[in-house]
Amino acid sequence: MAALVLTGCAGTDGGESAPRSSSSAAGFPVSVDHKYGTTEIKAAPARVVTLGLSDQDPVLALGVVPVGSIDWFLERPYGKWPWAQPLWAGKTPEIVGERDDYNLEKIAALKPDLIIGLYSGMTEDQYGKLSQIAPTVAQPVGFDDYTAPWQDMTRLAGKALGKTAEAEALIAGIDARLADLASKNPGFAGKTVAVVEPYEPGKYAIFAPSDPKVVLLTKLGFVTPQAIVDAAGQEYAAEIGSEQLSLVDVDKLIFLTADAGTETTVKADKVYSTLKVAQENRAVFLPYEEPPLGAALSFSTVLSIPYALDQLVPLLTK
Repeated sequence: MAALVLTGCAGTDGGESAPRSSSSAAGFPVSVDHKYGTTEIKAAPARVVTLGLSDQDPVLALGVVPVGSIDWFLERPYGKWPWAQPLWAGKTPEIVGERDDYNLEKIAALKPDLIIGLYSGMTEDQYGKLSQIAPTVAQPVGFDDYTAPWQDMTRLAGKALGKTAEAEALIAGIDARLADLASKNPGFAGKTVAVVEPYEPGKYAIFAPSDPKVVLLTKLGFVTPQAIVDAAGQEYAAEIGSEQLSLVDVDKLIFLTADAGTETTVKADKVYSTLKVAQENRAVFLPYEEPPLGAALSFSTVLSIPYALDQLVPLLTK
């Protein structure tokens, strides 16, 4: 069961250089600690390749357009989502791999001066080979692959780009917005919430309280019931069948849906129809596509979170 599959289409244009960072080079060299050691970056990077599944977002947010990036599943190249698209400014990076399968020749041909693989499964062997091409920053220290919070990835990207202050300002801006939304919506405080993905008829994944999607909702004032905490345990989600749907009979239930048919399937579940949350119409169905609100909530980056909040908060107040 895949908790999230993001999709789209492909394209390449490796001939254009990214604009040089507006930051002064006076802050360099910088040393960046990561999973495989410490990388020294001697000058402000101008040609950046991002290898993490969402690394393009913090890099773009910090004013640098990557010259190379990766594809998720040969459908949505380089994370081309509406929250990031304007910042690409019409430029298309060279696609240098899919997920954690990197094309070293393509990367080398781009002549990067920085390679970033934060939200990735980069191996130590891959790191060694990439480091021979350009200074490489791997996954953040202290987290399993694909689990580092968006704040840590934004900070690491900021340090590598010589834009630490800008990164902290972006993080502070989102924190302030979350606090403001919580203050303006006191009805959220203490209300129970669950985020669920129906991945096949009668089968559901309930995301753990440590999942970024759930964490974001708790910042707005919602709480996770102890029953869900216990069911998830140390896993990223509790996988249940219809017979256990009483776990998600909460004040606000959020379903992430792959397509329009998913909502119909859930509502046809006989057990679901017995829940108060269903009978009182307190469930919200968020599509991964059209609009990609579920994707924005799941992507959980410095760019996607504001996009998600714009559309999600009004739905939560209904």
